[in-house]
Amino acid sequence: MSTTSSGSTGSTLPALLTLPEDAQTELAKAVATLEGPSFAARLAAIAGTPIEALKDRLPESIRDQVDSAVRRALEKAWSAAVGTEPRRTPFGMDVAWFHRGVAMASGAAGGALGLLGTMAELPFSTTILLRQIAAEAAAAGEDPKSASTAAECMAVFALGSPTTEEDDVAETGYFAARIALAQMLPNAASSLVSGLVPGFLGAIAARFTGTVGLKLSAQAVPVIGAAAGAAINLAFLEHFRGVAHAHFTVRKFERTYGADRVRAAYDALRDGSTR
Repeated sequence: MSTTSSGSTGSTLPALLTLPEDAQTELAKAVATLEGPSFAARLAAIAGTPIEALKDRLPESIRDQVDSAVRRALEKAWSAAVGTEPRRTPFGMDVAWFHRGVAMASGAAGGALGLLGTMAELPFSTTILLRQIAAEAAAAGEDPKSASTAAECMAVFALGSPTTEEDDVAETGYFAARIALAQMLPNAASSLVSGLVPGFLGAIAARFTGTVGLKLSAQAVPVIGAAAGAAINLAFLEHFRGVAHAHFTVRKFERTYGADRVRAAYDALRDGSTR
């Protein structure tokens, strides 16, 4: 298999640092996902409302509850999902389609009951997200039952969410966020045995709150209804499924080709896409 790639990336990297062509193609897709957030645009399209206007839709009474609701949702999702087999589904159904169906049903129920119903179903939909994220980890050759992989699954909530001014993981970029999160949880294998480390949970919640806020804002549009609630939850799931797939693809390549080599290829692809 060739160890060089065509195009601008091949001329940017020394031959020994490039990845095989198929890996380079797969990594390029991961870069596009991790460096190009699309969740807000999806929600704006579903709600028929510009993104900036969407952010102002959330009632102040709900905004005050979002932070604590997100932390509770993450804690409950962790308790429910950790140690389970994420690829096990009823009747041998496809994992992704099973999670899509459950997420849509949950979103429909929340949409039918309004914002309070959506807030109530947040722990359930977050648990479904975490199961799908863990399934992506397993598909990439990792063991979701190990504490270190479980920490990486939780980190996807931060990696797939925008930064905020209060965010402790405030640097932009995928690798910057990974490094910052790793510093908050230096020994995942032992730290996560008894539960989530507060600092690690806080860093994840700081980012995830922004994404949840956008989701709730879209569902605050008048007469959103059950159908739109289902579509919003599906977009929610698909966004984090894509981020998880990309994140665990990068980790898989790091195990295969070495972290430095993958980082060099990643940076070249990212920089080339922004020229």
